[in-house]
Amino acid sequence: MKKTLYLKFLLAYLIFGFFAFVIVTTFVPNLTTEHFLRQKAQTLYQAGSSIADTYASGLYTNDTSLESVKAQLDTLSSYLDSEIWIINPSGRLVMTTTEPVNVEEVVVIEGFDPTRNTGSYYSVDDFFGYYDSDRLNVTVPITFDYKVKGYVVLHTDMDSILTTTNSLLNIFYITLAILLLLSIIILIFFTEVVYNPLNKIIKATEEYAAGNMNYELSVDSDDEMGYLAASLSYMASEIARAEDDQKKFVANVSHDFRSPLTSIKGYLEAMIDGTIPPEMHEKYLNIVLNETDRLHKLTNSLLTLNSLNTKGMRLDRTEFDINQVIRNTAASFEGTCKKKTIAIELVLTGETMYVTADMGKIQQVLYNLLDNAIKFSHHDSVIKIETSEKNHKLFVSVKDTGIGIPKEELKLIFDRFYKSDSSRGKDKKGTGLGLSIVKEIIASHGEHINVVSTPDVGTEFIFSLPLSSQNEEDDD
Repeated sequence: MKKTLYLKFLLAYLIFGFFAFVIVTTFVPNLTTEHFLRQKAQTLYQAGSSIADTYASGLYTNDTSLESVKAQLDTLSSYLDSEIWIINPSGRLVMTTTEPVNVEEVVVIEGFDPTRNTGSYYSVDDFFGYYDSDRLNVTVPITFDYKVKGYVVLHTDMDSILTTTNSLLNIFYITLAILLLLSIIILIFFTEVVYNPLNKIIKATEEYAAGNMNYELSVDSDDEMGYLAASLSYMASEIARAEDDQKKFVANVSHDFRSPLTSIKGYLEAMIDGTIPPEMHEKYLNIVLNETDRLHKLTNSLLTLNSLNTKGMRLDRTEFDINQVIRNTAASFEGTCKKKTIAIELVLTGETMYVTADMGKIQQVLYNLLDNAIKFSHHDSVIKIETSEKNHKLFVSVKDTGIGIPKEELKLIFDRFYKSDSSRGKDKKGTGLGLSIVKEIIASHGEHINVVSTPDVGTEFIFSLPLSSQNEEDDD
């Protein structure tokens, strides 16, 4: 496309110029000449009619002399730039403005036939062989007492008409040349605004297809072409970011799998070669068991995260009581809370509060958030779960008074496998996938989750859910 599109446009431009030239040089001259002929013939016919009704008719009624008519016609002839004749039906020339009056000299136009041009009052010819070249001849009958007594014939040299026509044609040719030159501006405009940016975009797509996602595409335009280039550049940056994420993902997975596998292998080899005495086997087997639980949890989290796609994730939306789900989830952590002497405080809106969502996945969200809150809370502290209603939404808050999250790490906590330094020290068994799963689930519902945290003060996660219409029915 990049090699032929411009040539096609250029070819179209040349074809347009060629046909415009052919039309102007072939059809326009004939049309223009014919137009001026008709215009001149009409002017002469009107003058001839006036002469036939006045001066010429006076000759046949003996109301005026031949010399007087000749003087009048000479003036009109000069004004009309035409020869004026008065001729009898037989073809005998009575008078002409080109010769003095001579009644003794008889001039007869051989073959004169005024009916030859039936349907037209003018002709372009040598007037029955009288002239050496073509003239515009206009014939007007002179009538008296309902009879044709003679004819007024006006002759105009075609050179004057052609001169006027050529002058106008020159204007046409100059106008055409100017239009063709101006149309080059369109060609240049097309080159700069369409063709060159399109070439840049094509080059960029080739680079992106070859894997060079860092290729810089720059199209300085505010129209659709600029928007296309910006979209393509954005797509490439997103693909590059996805590739980087994929590399980080593989690196993190490898790291999180390698650590427990290394521990398991090391402890088992130590027990086999006797480094760890038999009486200590039970202790280290429990460590191995914990590491296998960690691997199992990591595998399940990866499978869960892989199945959660905000565009293709299947949700089993139902109307359920979120208060009851919160109570059940909190109850499942009773044993863990007792070990750390942590209390869970529930501040729920209403006895029941129905929302429309996937109950199983929302329960998973609550479980992950509460699990994190317990992990990073101090002994003898309180975790608060609170719900509030606003603008037809239910907002669920899970707030702890634990170690908090540094400000610079807040924007990273939802990334896959991300663990802050403090979390690595506190929780060796964490996978770094819990909050990623939470965000994916909430996003798949078309809702949002936010976090507010202050180091050494605590962390609060807040997410929204759509309220069910069943709440209104219960109120009624």
